[in-house]
Amino acid sequence: MGAPRRGPLNRMPRHFRAGERLVIASHNPGKVEEIEALLMPYGVAAIGAGALGLPEPEETGASFEANAALKARAASAATGLPALADDSGLVVPALDGAPGIYSARWAGPTKDFRIAMERVQRELGDKPRNAHFVAVLALAWADGGIATFRGEVHGQLTWPPRGERGFGYDPIFAPDGYTMTFGEMTPEDKHHISHRARAFTKLVEACFGE
Repeated sequence: MGAPRRGPLNRMPRHFRAGERLVIASHNPGKVEEIEALLMPYGVAAIGAGALGLPEPEETGASFEANAALKARAASAATGLPALADDSGLVVPALDGAPGIYSARWAGPTKDFRIAMERVQRELGDKPRNAHFVAVLALAWADGGIATFRGEVHGQLTWPPRGERGFGYDPIFAPDGYTMTFGEMTPEDKHHISHRARAFTKLVEACFGE
């Protein structure tokens, strides 16, 4: 496998047709499931990176956009197919933006997000509890071209964690206007308002619209 070819950072996306194959460049089952559900109405044949045995590239970028692009380009270069990657995380202003792009790393090598949530709670103390989730979707083509789409959802952190649904920091995040956490919401309700859904709406407008 050669190094991913670099192309324009945000070229004009092309439209997808029903039946086309698209690699979801993630090894997180929760993310893959969410993205597959979002793609389902468009007839795209989504394939998870884990199912293809693709390695996880090291996330060396300094932003959500850079890390999403890195993962999408690596998966596209390895398969010769277009690839969609997600980089997302929790941003807490009172923690100077942490955990941010290091959101998954706060969960440790075992990816135990109970550890990560406890760390957020411990470091936050009595500081303001406003926070927001960020998701950036990067769509890469085999020629190195790429387009990125960003979504955000703002809310408040709560403690103790509530709900067994979702993944990551969902059980401690209640979006503005709701009393339930993402961990308590049904997947359908979360899909309507989540940061990933908002980024996906922009991708759909660019790649699946008329």
